[in-house]
Parts: sequence; C-alpha cells; structure tokens
Amino acid sequence: MSQQNATSNHESRITNPGFKDIVLAFSGGLDTSFCVPYLKERGWNVHTVFADTGGVDAEERAFIEQRAAELGVASHVTVDGGPAIWAGFVKPFVWAGEGYQSQYPLLVSDRYLIVEAALKRCAELGTKAIAHGCTGMGNDQVRFDLAVKALGDYEIVAPIREIQKEHTEVRAYEQKYLEDRGFGVRAKQKAYTINENLLGVTMSGGEIDRWQTPGEGARGWCKPRAEWPADTLRVKIGFVNGEAVTLDGQKIEGHTMLAKLNGLFAQYGVGRGLYTGDTTIGLKGRIIFEAPGLTALLTAHRALEEAVLSKQQNRFKPEVARKWVELVYEGFFHDPLKTDLEAFLQSSQSTVNGEVTLETQGGIVNAVAIESRHILNAKGATYAQAADWGVAEAEGFIKLFGMSSTLWAEVNRKG
Repeated sequence: MSQQNATSNHESRITNPGFKDIVLAFSGGLDTSFCVPYLKERGWNVHTVFADTGGVDAEERAFIEQRAAELGVASHVTVDGGPAIWAGFVKPFVWAGEGYQSQYPLLVSDRYLIVEAALKRCAELGTKAIAHGCTGMGNDQVRFDLAVKALGDYEIVAPIREIQKEHTEVRAYEQKYLEDRGFGVRAKQKAYTINENLLGVTMSGGEIDRWQTPGEGARGWCKPRAEWPADTLRVKIGFVNGEAVTLDGQKIEGHTMLAKLNGLFAQYGVGRGLYTGDTTIGLKGRIIFEAPGLTALLTAHRALEEAVLSKQQNRFKPEVARKWVELVYEGFFHDPLKTDLEAFLQSSQSTVNGEVTLETQGGIVNAVAIESRHILNAKGATYAQAADWGVAEAEGFIKLFGMSSTLWAEVNRKG
C-alpha cells in the first residue's frame, strides 16, 4: 500500500510532555470523529490515517482531511489503497466466487488493509499504540483487533467500546459529545451507519435495524428503478488465470476497472441487496449493501468457470470458497489456513482464460456470451441436440449409473 503526500495540519510530531502518540484509523464519520477529542482529552497525541480504499471522490477526500484538521489532530495522512485492495482481496474473492452465507460480498474487507496502513504510520512515528472507531456491537472490532494482533505487539485503544460500558445509546452519545464541543455532525450520519469503499456501500441503523422497510435515504450508488437508463448496457470483461485484466478489449488496472464497473452498473441498480446475516459476535446483522462492480465481476467469472472447469472442480471448489469467505468475514485474514486455501483457488484458475460479455437492462446482470479456447466442448456431441454414441451405449450407461438405486427398489419393492 503506497503512501501519498496528504494534506495535513501538522506533519511533524507534537512533542508535548506527558502525551503519547497514537495512530487512529480515520474515515471522517461519526465514530472516528468522536474518537479524536475523546482520545485527546485522555492525554493522547492523535495522528489520523485515512486509507482511501475507493468509494470516495476528490470532494469527500478533501472533506476527510479538513475534518481531521478541524478536530485538531497532530497529523493526518491519506494513503492510496486501491491497488492493495484489488491484489489483497478482490482477486482471491473473485476466484472464490462465493458471498458470505451465499449473499454478502464482504464489502468491509478493506479493514485489513486499513490496519496495515495504520501500522505503517505507527512505525514512522515510533509508537506501538493504535486506535479504531469500531463499536462493541459489531464485527469490525474483531477484524481490526485480530489483524493488529497478527501483525505485531501493539496497544489497542477502542473508544467506542469504552463508552458502551456506560451509555447504551452510543450513537446519540457520540453526536452530543461532538456537538457540545462545537463539532457538527452530518445529517445522514445521524440516521445511518454508512461504510463506503471501492468494493461497495453498506448501510445499517435506523429503520433497517428495526426490521422495517428501508427509507428513501437508505440508498448509496444504485439508482432506483425509475432512473434506470432505457438502453441496454453491455460490457466485455477479459480474464487471464481468473483475474480480470481487460474491459471492452482495453487492458486496465484491476482497481480502476472495478471503479468503472461500479459507475456503469450502479446506474442500472445492479448489486443492491437487503441482507440478514449471522455475525461473528453472535447477533443478527441486517444491512443494505450495494456492490455493482463486484456483482458484475462475480457473474462474469462464474460463467467462464462453469464453461472451462471440470465437473469435479465445479462441484468441489465452492466448499473451499465458503471456508475462505468465513475466515475473511470473521477476522482470520492472516490465518495460515486462508493462505492454504488461496493456493488451491489459484491452482484452479489456470484455464480460466477468455472473455465474457455481460448484459443488463436493470436490476440483474447476465453473462450472455463466453469466448475461450478452454471451453469443454465435445467434438461430436451437444447436450440435448446431437450425440456421437449409440442407443446401446446410452442404455448401458443408465443401467450402470443407476444400479444401486435400482437394486434397492427391486429388493424392497412391496407386492
């Protein structure tokens, strides 16, 4: 993950006697904004890091930097995480091809890359203290803490977990805490918890948490049906060893391709879902998610795999994929089993080469054409159309294939 020169109110460390440096993974949202004054008032010298893992435009990126300055941090840096999120997560996730519980496309997996960026900043500052804005009610705290523990010996400070000991309505407390100190809170942040990155958008809170119909405000990138374009959208994605490398014939970097696919398919409402899952901490979690680009990639990759992998590969691979997804979801991003599973997934991709044409008129996306020299076509036969074997061969196959079931029926048939 490469570090860029970022707008900062102070680039040098503040040498305030009695204050310890701490690095805060910062997004500019309600939780991480609250963390800055909370930590400062407890004697910490707060340095913020925003790992830009996509999903924000230049205006939002500037807002985050300005927000850090407004809150009075010691320094702030912005890190470009696009290439890292593609190589570290998107590529193996698309190889796997499975969502968590067959639905959720792991949109918060950028957390692991955010940890790496924050720890790099810790090394630059010579501190072993790291903070995050994860709540004590969610999965992200598990992902952050386990990733930090896997990468070194650090002091982890989690202000939102701390205030939860005394305040049950945590978000309301955070809002009042900031407002009492003269810091504004965005209206949307008052209603929902919103996570946005290159992978997509997740929204929870408000009526979503109350198991009610989501309101009009609970919408991210995906356009509602009334705003879908009239023209059909078609794109062609090219794969080499299971990795998407071309878009409509043009070679393109992975993270740039995903950003383009997000923009294209969001206009047609592709990739939006309302999901209830079994969380790591045991609670039911209900979220809206929007992942237009990932949905397009997964659809294209699955269609190509189905055509070029053997029957046994297509049957077995989902079992490996589900375990890989569970490990990533539950915080075991650095567990050796995940690495082992990725070795299998990579091996399975040696013939996943070719181009897939996707088409959507809105809502869903279909793979309508596949081109690959690895498609497992029989030269003399086509399913349900033509065959190069005879009647006796077909009858013999059926007899042997079904022998066990047929024998059971003969032995146990009544009458």
